[in-house]
Amino acid sequence: MNVEEIKKDFPILANSEMVYLDSGATSQKPKYVLDKMEEYYNKNNANPHRGAYSLSVTATQEYENTRKRIAKFINSRYSEEIIFSKNASESLNLIAYSYGMDNLKKGDEVVLSIMEHHSNLVPWQYVTKKTDSKLNYMYINDDYELSKEDIETKITNKTKIVSITHVSNVLGTINNVKEIIKYAHKKGAIVIVDAAQSIPHMKIDVQELDADFLVFSGHKMFGPLGIGVLYGKKEILNKMNPFIMGGDMIEYVYEQETTFAPLPNKFEAGTQNVGGVIGLGAAMDYIEKIGYDNIEKIEKEVVGYARQELSKLDFLELYMTPNEKNHSAVISFNIKGVHPHDVASILDRYGVCVRSGNHCAQPLLRFMGLDSTCRASFSIYNTKQDVDKLVEALKNTYNMFKKYIS
Repeated sequence: MNVEEIKKDFPILANSEMVYLDSGATSQKPKYVLDKMEEYYNKNNANPHRGAYSLSVTATQEYENTRKRIAKFINSRYSEEIIFSKNASESLNLIAYSYGMDNLKKGDEVVLSIMEHHSNLVPWQYVTKKTDSKLNYMYINDDYELSKEDIETKITNKTKIVSITHVSNVLGTINNVKEIIKYAHKKGAIVIVDAAQSIPHMKIDVQELDADFLVFSGHKMFGPLGIGVLYGKKEILNKMNPFIMGGDMIEYVYEQETTFAPLPNKFEAGTQNVGGVIGLGAAMDYIEKIGYDNIEKIEKEVVGYARQELSKLDFLELYMTPNEKNHSAVISFNIKGVHPHDVASILDRYGVCVRSGNHCAQPLLRFMGLDSTCRASFSIYNTKQDVDKLVEALKNTYNMFKKYIS
């Protein structure tokens, strides 16, 4: 399939002149996913795990079959290693509270990168303060990458947890998580991988990576909002306490004591977003229909073209690694002397959608000496023509402001 054929799969884009360059915030949804969700609600809607009647049994089968589908998609050894959440943020909080709070003590260290999204940073600030442990950071070099030296300096024998983004949502830098995991394991630490920005663009194999935990959100990979996944190694999850208590995660409840259900139910309290789960499974079907090889080929071509054309604009500041092999589908930039919010608002007048702000990564931007940036994030439905429209809109925006720029 080529890009124009793919674009027709997305109702919001099919008959629109809009240039959507904010897939890093949320991707658009193909008709296939929307239809599968509608089919579920029209034909199979019931509360899983709770009814002995046939409709509830069918809903349970749909729900659990999707769990197996996701386990296969990321090559998890057991389907019960797949825990449903509402997004990557909730998954990261679950790990921080259920694992971090019980396993960290005074003198222990948690290591993050300065690139982390707030959802992989703020929980660790809280947990390290509560456990009297220490929070350390790996910092980026002039190429917007983590150096081998900084990784090996910061991850020590005191490190108990390393939590790292696979792809920076600001810089698009692809971190070598496999090597980080290998080194951290040598030091006796467990590793959490935030794959929210990577799984829409590249194949992930949790066994090959040897990740202890891995999280992602459905809505960034053509699935619906409000559904996320936590993968964790079975032997670790079994030792953890539940994060949220309620229905369906219990075994027996007495007046003073409760025993909890086995995996994965232990971490899935209350009625789940079953329609979202169905939509996520459909999104994975759609990705496999396109194929990760084809996704990478399409995106490499359009992002490479964007790098080339944006680099020609001398009024832009670009924040991306010069190493294209270590760069994914995100490009952050600023027009020199113009606030990013003004830039994004004017680009919108030309039908170009980019994000402006700190991208939930204030420590990174502060480290870079910035307050905010504009960010263009690409997906399989973006074309070189989209890049041309972005470039033309940026030129027009600059011309509006250039007489005011000192």
